Amino acid sequence: MARTLAQLKPGENARVVDVGGESSLQQRILEMGILPGVDVRLIRVAPLGDPMEFEVIGYRLSLRKTEAACVTVEGA
Repeated sequence: MARTLAQLKPGENARVVDVGGESSLQQRILEMGILPGVDVRLIRVAPLGDPMEFEVIGYRLSLRKTEAACVTVEGA
């Protein structure tokens, strides 16, 4: 079953499978290090659900929920 980063729960790990979305958004996400094969962990979600803070390759970054929904992941 395909899931997205937006569907992860805090503390959950996943591996990136694909990055979608329009080309400018896709390029921006890839430049931040969210690449296919990379492990990602959801650290926390803001009180209103947006943004979401992730740990990727040893650093943390925040994505809007709509951006996180463009990244397909697998595993836990």
